[in-house]
Amino acid sequence: MKKTITALLLAACGLTAHGASDYPSAPVRIVVPFQAGGLTDILARAIAQHASLRLGQPFVVENKPGASGNIGADTVAKSKPDGLTLLMGSIGTNAVNAHLFSRMPYDTLKDFTPISLVASGTLMLVTNPAVPATDMRSLLAYARANPGKLTYASGGAGASQHLAGELLKTMANVDIVHVPYKGVVQGVTDVVAGQVNMTFDLATVEPHIRAGKLRPIAVANARRSSAFPEVPTIAESGVPGYEVSAWYGLFAPAGTPPAIVQRLQAEVVSALKDPALLQRLSALGAEPAGSTPEELSRFVRSEYDKWGKVVRQAGIRLD
Repeated sequence: MKKTITALLLAACGLTAHGASDYPSAPVRIVVPFQAGGLTDILARAIAQHASLRLGQPFVVENKPGASGNIGADTVAKSKPDGLTLLMGSIGTNAVNAHLFSRMPYDTLKDFTPISLVASGTLMLVTNPAVPATDMRSLLAYARANPGKLTYASGGAGASQHLAGELLKTMANVDIVHVPYKGVVQGVTDVVAGQVNMTFDLATVEPHIRAGKLRPIAVANARRSSAFPEVPTIAESGVPGYEVSAWYGLFAPAGTPPAIVQRLQAEVVSALKDPALLQRLSALGAEPAGSTPEELSRFVRSEYDKWGKVVRQAGIRLD
Protein backbone atom coordinates (compact mmCIF):
# COMPACT_ATOMS: atom_id res chain seq x y z
CA MET A 1 0.00 0.00 0.00
CA LYS A 2 2.84 2.36 0.97
CA LYS A 3 4.58 1.70 -2.34
CA THR A 4 1.37 2.44 -4.24
CA ILE A 5 0.83 5.77 -2.45
CA THR A 6 4.47 6.74 -2.98
CA ALA A 7 4.24 5.88 -6.66
CA LEU A 8 1.08 7.95 -7.05
CA LEU A 9 2.68 10.94 -5.30
CA LEU A 10 5.77 10.73 -7.48
CA ALA A 11 3.62 10.47 -10.57
CA ALA A 12 1.63 13.54 -9.53
CA CYS A 13 4.83 15.50 -8.91
CA GLY A 14 6.14 14.40 -12.28
CA LEU A 15 2.98 15.56 -14.03
CA THR A 16 3.12 18.92 -12.25
CA ALA A 17 6.73 19.49 -13.17
CA HIS A 18 6.10 18.35 -16.75
CA GLY A 19 3.15 20.70 -17.10
CA ALA A 20 5.21 23.65 -15.87
CA SER A 21 8.12 22.84 -18.15
CA ASP A 22 5.76 22.69 -21.14
CA TYR A 23 4.16 26.05 -20.34
CA PRO A 24 2.49 27.53 -22.26
CA SER A 25 0.76 24.65 -24.04
CA ALA A 26 -1.83 26.96 -25.66
CA PRO A 27 -2.22 30.64 -26.56
CA VAL A 28 -2.11 33.03 -23.59
CA ARG A 29 -4.57 35.88 -23.14
CA ILE A 30 -3.53 39.11 -21.40
CA VAL A 31 -6.63 41.01 -20.38
CA VAL A 32 -6.35 44.81 -20.35
CA PRO A 33 -9.30 46.19 -18.36
CA PHE A 34 -9.24 49.51 -20.22
CA GLN A 35 -9.54 50.75 -23.78
CA ALA A 36 -6.72 50.31 -26.27
CA GLY A 37 -4.05 52.99 -26.58
CA GLY A 38 -3.37 53.80 -22.93
CA LEU A 39 -0.23 52.92 -20.98
CA THR A 40 -1.83 49.74 -19.58
CA ASP A 41 -2.50 48.57 -23.13
CA ILE A 42 0.96 49.56 -24.40
CA LEU A 43 2.68 47.64 -21.61
CA ALA A 44 0.53 44.55 -22.15
CA ARG A 45 1.28 44.49 -25.88
CA ALA A 46 5.01 44.90 -25.28
CA ILE A 47 5.05 41.99 -22.82
CA ALA A 48 2.86 39.91 -25.17
CA GLN A 49 5.13 40.47 -28.16
CA HIS A 50 8.24 39.61 -26.17
CA ALA A 51 6.77 36.48 -24.56
CA SER A 52 5.32 35.23 -27.87
CA LEU A 53 8.77 35.20 -29.44
CA ARG A 54 10.43 33.51 -26.49
CA LEU A 55 7.83 30.97 -25.34
CA GLY A 56 6.56 29.64 -28.65
CA GLN A 57 2.86 30.41 -28.18
CA PRO A 58 0.86 33.51 -29.10
CA PHE A 59 0.26 35.98 -26.25
CA VAL A 60 -2.87 37.89 -27.26
CA VAL A 61 -4.06 41.15 -25.69
CA GLU A 62 -7.80 41.47 -25.08
CA ASN A 63 -9.28 44.82 -24.07
CA LYS A 64 -12.26 44.51 -21.71
CA PRO A 65 -13.03 48.02 -20.40
CA GLY A 66 -15.81 48.97 -18.02
CA ALA A 67 -16.57 49.81 -14.38
CA SER A 68 -13.17 51.47 -13.83
CA GLY A 69 -11.43 48.25 -14.85
CA ASN A 70 -13.49 45.90 -12.68
CA ILE A 71 -15.07 44.02 -15.60
CA GLY A 72 -11.77 42.94 -17.14
CA ALA A 73 -10.14 42.22 -13.79
CA ASP A 74 -13.07 40.05 -12.74
CA THR A 75 -12.73 38.02 -15.94
CA VAL A 76 -9.20 37.06 -14.90
CA ALA A 77 -10.10 36.53 -11.25
CA LYS A 78 -12.64 33.89 -12.29
CA SER A 79 -10.44 32.19 -14.92
CA LYS A 80 -8.74 28.82 -14.57
CA PRO A 81 -5.38 29.22 -12.76
CA ASP A 82 -3.31 27.66 -15.53
CA GLY A 83 -1.32 30.70 -16.64
CA LEU A 84 -3.31 31.04 -19.86
CA THR A 85 -5.32 34.09 -18.73
CA LEU A 86 -3.45 37.03 -17.22
CA LEU A 87 -4.29 40.58 -16.11
CA MET A 88 -2.35 43.73 -16.80
CA GLY A 89 -3.58 45.33 -13.62
CA SER A 90 -3.15 48.81 -12.21
CA ILE A 91 -3.34 50.86 -9.06
CA GLY A 92 -7.07 51.08 -9.70
CA THR A 93 -8.01 47.46 -10.33
CA ASN A 94 -5.63 46.00 -7.75
CA ALA A 95 -5.57 48.54 -4.92
CA VAL A 96 -8.02 51.45 -5.10
CA ASN A 97 -11.30 50.19 -6.60
CA ALA A 98 -12.08 48.01 -3.61
CA HIS A 99 -12.44 51.20 -1.57
CA LEU A 100 -14.37 53.17 -4.20
CA PHE A 101 -17.13 50.63 -4.87
CA SER A 102 -19.45 49.23 -2.20
CA ARG A 103 -19.83 46.01 -4.22
CA MET A 104 -16.82 44.40 -5.88
CA PRO A 105 -17.11 41.35 -8.16
CA TYR A 106 -13.72 40.04 -6.98
CA ASP A 107 -11.52 40.14 -3.89
CA THR A 108 -8.60 42.44 -4.65
CA LEU A 109 -6.16 40.75 -2.28
CA LYS A 110 -7.25 37.11 -2.52
CA ASP A 111 -8.26 36.46 -6.13
CA PHE A 112 -4.94 37.17 -7.88
CA THR A 113 -1.42 35.79 -7.90
CA PRO A 114 1.08 38.65 -8.34
CA ILE A 115 3.71 38.09 -11.04
CA SER A 116 5.70 41.30 -11.43
CA LEU A 117 5.43 45.04 -11.17
CA VAL A 118 5.90 46.22 -14.76
CA ALA A 119 6.13 50.02 -14.68
CA SER A 120 5.06 53.16 -12.90
CA GLY A 121 3.77 56.29 -14.55
CA THR A 122 5.14 59.62 -13.39
CA LEU A 123 2.70 62.17 -12.03
CA MET A 124 3.99 65.73 -12.10
CA LEU A 125 2.16 68.60 -10.45
CA VAL A 126 1.89 71.39 -13.03
CA THR A 127 0.18 74.76 -12.91
CA ASN A 128 -1.00 77.36 -15.35
CA PRO A 129 1.74 80.04 -15.45
CA ALA A 130 -0.74 82.61 -14.10
CA VAL A 131 -0.72 80.88 -10.70
CA PRO A 132 1.54 83.04 -8.46
CA ALA A 133 3.90 80.24 -7.43
CA THR A 134 7.08 78.90 -9.00
CA ASP A 135 7.83 75.95 -6.71
CA MET A 136 6.14 73.66 -4.21
CA ARG A 137 6.80 75.77 -1.13
CA SER A 138 5.42 78.94 -2.67
CA LEU A 139 2.42 77.01 -4.02
CA LEU A 140 1.63 75.62 -0.57
CA ALA A 141 2.03 79.07 0.97
CA TYR A 142 -0.40 80.51 -1.58
CA ALA A 143 -2.90 77.68 -1.02
CA ARG A 144 -2.83 78.19 2.75
CA ALA A 145 -3.28 81.94 2.39
CA ASN A 146 -6.17 81.41 -0.05
CA PRO A 147 -8.15 78.35 1.11
CA GLY A 148 -10.49 76.95 -1.55
CA LYS A 149 -9.16 79.19 -4.30
CA LEU A 150 -6.86 76.77 -6.10
CA THR A 151 -8.48 74.14 -8.32
CA TYR A 152 -7.03 70.94 -9.74
CA ALA A 153 -8.24 68.81 -12.65
CA SER A 154 -8.39 65.02 -12.82
CA GLY A 155 -9.45 62.37 -15.30
CA GLY A 156 -12.47 61.62 -13.12
CA ALA A 157 -13.47 60.83 -9.55
CA GLY A 158 -11.15 58.15 -8.18
CA ALA A 159 -8.52 58.66 -10.92
CA SER A 160 -4.86 58.80 -9.94
CA GLN A 161 -4.84 62.61 -10.34
CA HIS A 162 -7.79 62.87 -7.95
CA LEU A 163 -6.12 60.66 -5.37
CA ALA A 164 -2.87 62.61 -5.71
CA GLY A 165 -4.74 65.83 -4.93
CA GLU A 166 -6.60 64.34 -1.97
CA LEU A 167 -3.36 63.00 -0.49
CA LEU A 168 -1.76 66.43 -0.89
CA LYS A 169 -4.71 68.06 0.87
CA THR A 170 -4.32 65.68 3.80
CA MET A 171 -0.54 65.65 4.12
CA ALA A 172 0.08 69.35 3.41
CA ASN A 173 -3.03 70.63 5.20
CA VAL A 174 -4.29 72.68 2.27
CA ASP A 175 -7.78 73.34 0.90
CA ILE A 176 -7.77 72.84 -2.89
CA VAL A 177 -10.84 72.08 -5.01
CA HIS A 178 -11.18 68.99 -7.21
CA VAL A 179 -12.56 69.45 -10.75
CA PRO A 180 -13.27 66.04 -12.37
CA TYR A 181 -13.30 65.51 -16.14
CA LYS A 182 -14.14 62.59 -18.39
CA GLY A 183 -10.52 61.91 -19.19
CA VAL A 184 -7.14 63.50 -18.55
CA VAL A 185 -6.81 65.32 -21.90
CA GLN A 186 -9.86 67.53 -21.38
CA GLY A 187 -8.70 68.49 -17.91
CA VAL A 188 -5.22 69.40 -19.14
CA THR A 189 -6.77 71.51 -21.91
CA ASP A 190 -8.62 73.57 -19.32
CA VAL A 191 -5.49 73.99 -17.16
CA VAL A 192 -3.62 75.32 -20.22
CA ALA A 193 -6.55 77.68 -20.88
CA GLY A 194 -6.49 78.89 -17.27
CA GLN A 195 -9.98 77.67 -16.39
CA VAL A 196 -8.45 75.32 -13.79
CA ASN A 197 -5.24 76.08 -11.91
CA MET A 198 -3.34 72.81 -11.92
CA THR A 199 -3.27 69.05 -12.44
CA PHE A 200 -1.11 65.95 -11.97
CA ASP A 201 0.23 64.13 -15.05
CA LEU A 202 3.28 63.84 -17.28
CA ALA A 203 2.66 62.13 -20.63
CA THR A 204 -0.21 64.50 -21.45
CA VAL A 205 1.35 67.67 -20.06
CA GLU A 206 4.94 67.26 -21.27
CA PRO A 207 4.43 69.03 -24.65
CA HIS A 208 2.80 71.95 -22.83
CA ILE A 209 5.69 72.16 -20.37
CA ARG A 210 8.19 72.24 -23.24
CA ALA A 211 6.14 74.98 -24.91
CA GLY A 212 5.99 77.07 -21.72
CA LYS A 213 2.21 76.75 -21.44
CA LEU A 214 2.36 74.85 -18.14
CA ARG A 215 4.77 75.28 -15.23
CA PRO A 216 6.29 72.14 -13.62
CA ILE A 217 6.16 72.40 -9.83
CA ALA A 218 7.11 69.01 -8.41
CA VAL A 219 7.00 65.26 -9.07
CA ALA A 220 4.52 63.16 -7.09
CA ASN A 221 6.58 59.97 -7.34
CA ALA A 222 9.26 58.96 -4.86
CA ARG A 223 12.00 59.67 -7.42
CA ARG A 224 12.55 62.50 -9.86
CA SER A 225 11.54 61.98 -13.47
CA SER A 226 14.25 61.09 -15.95
CA ALA A 227 12.48 63.40 -18.43
CA PHE A 228 12.73 66.39 -16.04
CA PRO A 229 15.55 65.60 -13.61
CA GLU A 230 15.75 69.23 -12.49
CA VAL A 231 12.20 69.15 -11.06
CA PRO A 232 12.23 68.02 -7.40
CA THR A 233 9.74 65.62 -5.84
CA ILE A 234 6.91 66.82 -3.62
CA ALA A 235 8.52 64.90 -0.76
CA GLU A 236 11.71 66.92 -1.25
CA SER A 237 9.77 70.17 -1.37
CA GLY A 238 7.99 70.47 1.92
CA VAL A 239 5.73 67.40 2.18
CA PRO A 240 7.95 64.59 3.56
CA GLY A 241 6.70 61.07 2.83
CA TYR A 242 4.40 62.13 0.00
CA GLU A 243 4.40 59.59 -2.84
CA VAL A 244 1.95 58.77 -5.64
CA SER A 245 2.49 56.79 -8.82
CA ALA A 246 0.15 55.28 -11.38
CA TRP A 247 1.60 51.77 -11.40
CA TYR A 248 0.96 48.68 -13.54
CA GLY A 249 1.57 45.02 -12.76
CA LEU A 250 1.01 41.59 -14.26
CA PHE A 251 -1.27 39.22 -12.34
CA ALA A 252 -2.62 35.68 -12.75
CA PRO A 253 -5.65 34.07 -11.09
CA ALA A 254 -5.12 32.89 -7.52
CA GLY A 255 -3.76 29.37 -7.36
CA THR A 256 -1.57 29.60 -10.48
CA PRO A 257 1.38 27.17 -10.04
CA PRO A 258 4.55 28.86 -8.72
CA ALA A 259 6.67 27.45 -11.56
CA ILE A 260 4.46 29.18 -14.14
CA VAL A 261 4.50 32.42 -12.13
CA GLN A 262 8.29 32.37 -11.99
CA ARG A 263 8.53 31.76 -15.72
CA LEU A 264 6.24 34.67 -16.49
CA GLN A 265 8.10 36.93 -14.06
CA ALA A 266 11.37 36.16 -15.85
CA GLU A 267 9.77 37.16 -19.18
CA VAL A 268 8.59 40.49 -17.76
CA VAL A 269 12.06 41.30 -16.45
CA SER A 270 13.58 40.29 -19.79
CA ALA A 271 11.10 42.43 -21.77
CA LEU A 272 11.92 45.47 -19.63
CA LYS A 273 15.52 45.32 -20.85
CA ASP A 274 14.48 45.98 -24.46
CA PRO A 275 15.96 49.37 -25.50
CA ALA A 276 13.00 50.16 -27.78
CA LEU A 277 10.50 49.60 -24.96
CA LEU A 278 12.59 51.63 -22.52
CA GLN A 279 12.72 54.51 -24.98
CA ARG A 280 8.96 54.38 -25.48
CA LEU A 281 8.29 54.30 -21.73
CA SER A 282 10.53 57.31 -21.23
CA ALA A 283 8.59 59.21 -23.91
CA LEU A 284 5.37 58.38 -22.06
CA GLY A 285 6.72 59.55 -18.70
CA ALA A 286 6.89 56.03 -17.30
CA GLU A 287 9.65 54.20 -15.45
CA PRO A 288 10.29 50.44 -15.92
CA ALA A 289 10.02 48.34 -12.79
CA GLY A 290 10.37 44.55 -12.68
CA SER A 291 9.92 42.86 -9.32
CA THR A 292 9.57 39.45 -7.75
CA PRO A 293 6.06 38.12 -7.08
CA GLU A 294 6.71 38.53 -3.36
CA GLU A 295 7.73 42.16 -3.77
CA LEU A 296 4.61 42.91 -5.81
CA SER A 297 2.43 41.19 -3.22
CA ARG A 298 3.82 43.37 -0.43
CA PHE A 299 3.54 46.49 -2.59
CA VAL A 300 -0.12 45.82 -3.46
CA ARG A 301 -0.95 45.34 0.23
CA SER A 302 0.73 48.62 1.18
CA GLU A 303 -1.04 50.50 -1.65
CA TYR A 304 -4.38 48.93 -0.71
CA ASP A 305 -4.02 50.13 2.89
CA LYS A 306 -2.68 53.56 1.93
CA TRP A 307 -5.40 54.46 -0.55
CA GLY A 308 -8.15 52.95 1.56
CA LYS A 309 -7.35 55.55 4.20
CA VAL A 310 -7.25 58.40 1.66
CA VAL A 311 -10.55 57.36 0.04
CA ARG A 312 -12.28 57.12 3.41
CA GLN A 313 -11.00 60.51 4.55
CA ALA A 314 -12.05 62.15 1.28
CA GLY A 315 -15.43 60.38 1.23
CA ILE A 316 -15.00 59.26 -2.40
CA ARG A 317 -17.60 56.77 -3.72
CA LEU A 318 -18.30 55.63 -7.27
CA ASP A 319 -21.61 53.87 -6.61
